[in-house]
Amino acid sequence: MSASNQPEEIQYFLKQFQQAFNDNALQRLVLSKYQGNEPQLKRVTIRPVLLKDTLLLSFLYEYQTQHITKNLNLDESNILLAQWLGSDYKNAHLVTQHIEIQLRFSKKGKALISEHKLKAQGTGNTTEQQLSHNRKKHRFVNQDRPYLTALGVTDAQGQIIPAMSRKWKQINKFIEVLSGAIENTGLTTQQDIHIADFGSGKAYLTFAIHDYFNDTLAIEPRVTGVELRQNLVDLCNQTAANLQLSGIKFEQGDVQHFAAQNINIMIALHACDIATDYAINMGIRSGANIIMCSPCCHKQIRPQLKSPSILAPLLQHGIHLGQEAEMVTDGLRALLLEANGYDTQVFEFISLEHTNKNKMILAQKRVQPRNNSAILEQIAELKRFYGIQEHCLEQLLSESH
Repeated sequence: MSASNQPEEIQYFLKQFQQAFNDNALQRLVLSKYQGNEPQLKRVTIRPVLLKDTLLLSFLYEYQTQHITKNLNLDESNILLAQWLGSDYKNAHLVTQHIEIQLRFSKKGKALISEHKLKAQGTGNTTEQQLSHNRKKHRFVNQDRPYLTALGVTDAQGQIIPAMSRKWKQINKFIEVLSGAIENTGLTTQQDIHIADFGSGKAYLTFAIHDYFNDTLAIEPRVTGVELRQNLVDLCNQTAANLQLSGIKFEQGDVQHFAAQNINIMIALHACDIATDYAINMGIRSGANIIMCSPCCHKQIRPQLKSPSILAPLLQHGIHLGQEAEMVTDGLRALLLEANGYDTQVFEFISLEHTNKNKMILAQKRVQPRNNSAILEQIAELKRFYGIQEHCLEQLLSESH
């Protein structure tokens, strides 16, 4: 299709892209929601690059297992973009020094465009300086995403607000862990994906998950944030509405009373004491492909522990007794997940904003079933050794069978 025959939204978008390049104001153009014939291709990121005193456009093709870079001039780039927009790619995000433009296409092929001006940037962040910088560390989250600005993680220019640098690292680490689990479980091949985030709070990670699926994986999931505090539920729903996001909603409630509905990814971070057990039980009962928990507090097991007398000198210190209760509680949770068809890892995760707890339990559903009799015997032996009469997760699982 020639440029003159294209919808006016595409013509306008291409004109702004060309003008930004010619004015040395172009920062990046990201093409996503790929619909072409290369199943491994996720998206293309286009940036200006200075090579041998010639300003070109660097096309970074991001495949599932590798990245390929091609450098083109403006004319070659325009030809490709005219072919791609609305056909191979259903979403385009243009960022210049002055404006940010989003071009997307509905399921019926209608071009939709939104635009807003950016505040003037300081003299220390020019395109010429950016071209000379070394390539930045790879991130799983692009800091130019609109939800980050809406949540106060970045400013209008897409720069991380210093006070939110810790949260920015948490979001990236979480999406990095999640992306590996998604690849391992082959979840992207499913048509309908439901994600539930319990205790979603201000929903930094909930919005990040929704954006990662939509922008990076080109998949439109159903994302539900469940939060006990109604004011945060209202705030997050309003944020989603302001961003004009579809497929994400927030409900008031908690994990113990939420009705599970075919959840594929179950997330419960900073769930206190047995709330983690209820979350894991829900994930198992709903057949979740991925279960992610970051437990907090381990009150149920601690008063039951009867360690051998030889350990008494070590456990006279309260901190050691607490660490033992944490290890035993989460170790049994991991074994119970294993016994119910999951490959499970327990590892150190970056600390959360409101707690120094930084342990992650990551469970990925196995494709092939495995005999669990040996694992069940291990659980029984551990309970006998420590004198444990009741473990909440084990009890919940027995009631649901």
